[in-house]
Amino acid sequence: MFTIAQIKEAHSKVQSGADFPAYIQELIALGVQGYDTFVNDGHVEYFGANNFRAVATDTYANITIAPFANKERFIEFLVIHQDGQTDYLTFCNHAGQCGIAKWSVNIIEMTCTYLDQSGAPILIEKIPS
Repeated sequence: MFTIAQIKEAHSKVQSGADFPAYIQELIALGVQGYDTFVNDGHVEYFGANNFRAVATDTYANITIAPFANKERFIEFLVIHQDGQTDYLTFCNHAGQCGIAKWSVNIIEMTCTYLDQSGAPILIEKIPS
């Protein structure tokens, strides 16, 4: 199975949202089937076959999550990020400002679901391959 070191190596090549599709392809090659990113502190839980799980505990200073989601503003920030105009930490801060508590990537379905603090999906997007 995959290791956090292998995932970090793949992630080190990501400079902006524009690099995300290539990153997903590397994760697929490692055997990652999905992962959850928690905006408040940045930890990530990765999932593989047979209930395999690995947690990246690298975190950043806590980000406050707005109590209510602002889907329209989040989409604006997401588009800017995917265009390569913001770095990862900036995107995480923008997500928190818009009430996004985590995102869940399902590599099998090739979707990324952004969720609020209650776990309600705010936006589901298809991951380009």
